[in-house]
Amino acid sequence: MEAPKEEDIRVYTNEEDPRASHDTNDKNNISLTARPMVPIWRITISLILLFLNYFLAQYDKFILSYFQDEVISSLNLSSTSYGLLSGYATGIVYALLALPTAFVADYTSARVWVLTVAAVWWSLCAIFQGLSHNFWQILLARIGMGVGQAPVEALSVSLISDLMGKEYVFFGASVLYVGVYIGEAVSGQIAVAFARTGTPWNTALIAIGIVGIVVALVVRLVVREPKRQISLVMANSIDHQGPASVTIPSRLAVARKDILSTFRYLARMRSFWLLALSAGFRQLGGNAFGYYMPSYLSNLFSSETSLLSRYGIIVGVVGSVTVLTGGLLTSLFWNRTKLLPLYLTAIGGMISSIFVLLMLFSRNVSGGDEAQGVKVLYGTMSIAYLTAELWLGAINSLIALLLPPRTKTFGLAVWSLVQVLIYSSGPEIIGLSLRTTEPSSSAYTEKTRIALAVIIPVGYWFAGIGFLLAVPLVKLDLTGRFMEGKLSWKGRKGGFVVGGCVLVALVVSLFIVSIYYKA
Repeated sequence: MEAPKEEDIRVYTNEEDPRASHDTNDKNNISLTARPMVPIWRITISLILLFLNYFLAQYDKFILSYFQDEVISSLNLSSTSYGLLSGYATGIVYALLALPTAFVADYTSARVWVLTVAAVWWSLCAIFQGLSHNFWQILLARIGMGVGQAPVEALSVSLISDLMGKEYVFFGASVLYVGVYIGEAVSGQIAVAFARTGTPWNTALIAIGIVGIVVALVVRLVVREPKRQISLVMANSIDHQGPASVTIPSRLAVARKDILSTFRYLARMRSFWLLALSAGFRQLGGNAFGYYMPSYLSNLFSSETSLLSRYGIIVGVVGSVTVLTGGLLTSLFWNRTKLLPLYLTAIGGMISSIFVLLMLFSRNVSGGDEAQGVKVLYGTMSIAYLTAELWLGAINSLIALLLPPRTKTFGLAVWSLVQVLIYSSGPEIIGLSLRTTEPSSSAYTEKTRIALAVIIPVGYWFAGIGFLLAVPLVKLDLTGRFMEGKLSWKGRKGGFVVGGCVLVALVVSLFIVSIYYKA
């Protein structure tokens, strides 16, 4: 069923309908739009600024990745300490603060303001990371960084999903995620240039922090809060409108009602939790890849002085083209199927895992010949990125368009929270496995290879299977056929609580063990 043609739709609260949107104003209703009417020039400028902000917000992790050896030696870190810095140091704080900051953004209709404040904060923390002289100083700065980074992705995707028509959101979000690959490309060039000139690694962090503050201010001055666009579920449902069934006495009561209604919405969706777990495993493999692959390859091909530069170029060019292609394909085939992001993510990741293994063993495949091994590395790496990176913009846009418009940022934060708790375990696990090994030794390189050869393919395949299993569930959700009846503790509600407790227990256990071995 096609979305309504009218520019504006009035959507009322309906407590009995899990798909209903709830409002926070005195009249208990909000104005939504079936299709945004934002000028193309404003969309373009907004996308560029959101891209720059997201790119800079991710940049500290690239510095830790490309300058791993320098960071470890200059701060006198152990492998476990490095695992903490690249894992739950930001992951736990991100998880704790993503929900409240996203809710404030939805509740106050001030997504741009919240994004600006967050950007200024993480920029200051990036500067503090650059000024750190020991583990505890950089750990505190990284924790602060997590506070600022927590709402950035959810807010950015939420804004993009309301700036343009649904069929174009996938490409718009893909532009945002190009920042990940551009960050890798720039980091590769900086790593080589800094190595040649003897420039310390922390200089890049200080510079990024200063630029981040400037970009944050420009975002606030230029980007406008767009009107909320109706969701895919509402566009395909004939009964999303209805009379308000509850009189809300206060703004505090509205806030509580919105939170509960969003969780009920997510709990009744058939696909959301399977998609979130699958995306978490996909990010688990990608996170381990990002933090440990550059240093591993540098040690494997130690005589190749330009390796990191070429590595960054491959990631930047191939990754950017691929993620944009994924978004473009989803937009082009939008009228035929809404499920393309699931297939791109699942099949692409599983194929990519084969070429990731060839990357890790590229020197062995070449019989120990370093020159030939580098050629194998660059070729297999290019194919690995061509197949794996189609997914980010497409899948996150699909989730944004499935969520209730009024609280979509909060829903995206829940989506991100589950992923963060899963994928942050990757560096923690690798750090613990390397805790007794000297970073400069060949044994360290060998153990790193084994860890990556296990975590990345397992993450990609678990994700692929999960996304394929979610296909029929997403079909049901798209038509509004959510779980009916009361959510019981013996059924779906209890399962979510138990699953959440297990995930939190694993996170806390890993974190405590890492702190213990650091001490």
